[in-house]
Amino acid sequence: MQFMKFVVGALMLSVAALSSASPADPKNGVEYKTLPTPQAVDSGKKVEVIEFFDYACPHCFAFDPTLTAWVKKQGDAIVFKRMHISRSGTDLPQQKLFFTLSAMGLLNDAMHTKVFTEMHVNRNRMNRDEMAFDFAAKQGVDRQKFIEIYRGLGVGGSVRRATSMMDAYGVDSWPMLAIDGKYVTSPTMANEGTKAATTEAELHAEAVQVMDFLVAKAKAEKK
Repeated sequence: MQFMKFVVGALMLSVAALSSASPADPKNGVEYKTLPTPQAVDSGKKVEVIEFFDYACPHCFAFDPTLTAWVKKQGDAIVFKRMHISRSGTDLPQQKLFFTLSAMGLLNDAMHTKVFTEMHVNRNRMNRDEMAFDFAAKQGVDRQKFIEIYRGLGVGGSVRRATSMMDAYGVDSWPMLAIDGKYVTSPTMANEGTKAATTEAELHAEAVQVMDFLVAKAKAEKK
């Protein structure tokens, strides 16, 4: 009987902890997770934020305007990076497009939005190399130079690094945000405690709250 009371009490405490979790007061293991092995960052006193995303992902496309606005609001408080995910055993022209544009110094917010728009508004999936080449050329990029970098060792190395980082950060869905090599969250995770969000816009607003909390937490831990 004593044991049963203990089990019931533990379960009630667990339920209470979950019910008290919210995006405004996120709990570890609910709205965010702490990585079992912290990853090295090179952002100095600033907080590193990495978005793991996929150009083909409609949820990443929907989240991008909110995320871009949030990053601008952070100013010099963070170092923001994007990492296009890999898919095991699959060659992703969209991923190599991302790394090629990045290597050429052309991947600003405007170009990033153009790629998303091409895929989700213009319905050009860019799932073949030639489609990626054609898209780049339409943006005024030197086609031959783009192809050389796209097929080069540097982009191949970036693809392998993306796969390695996904393993290290435990990325199994996207978009996912990694905060200073220690914490991960996502719009879906941010809603985990309350299940209150019913639209993507609400999910995004909750994610921003959790990200604000984690950036502040990581910044305090740097002192």
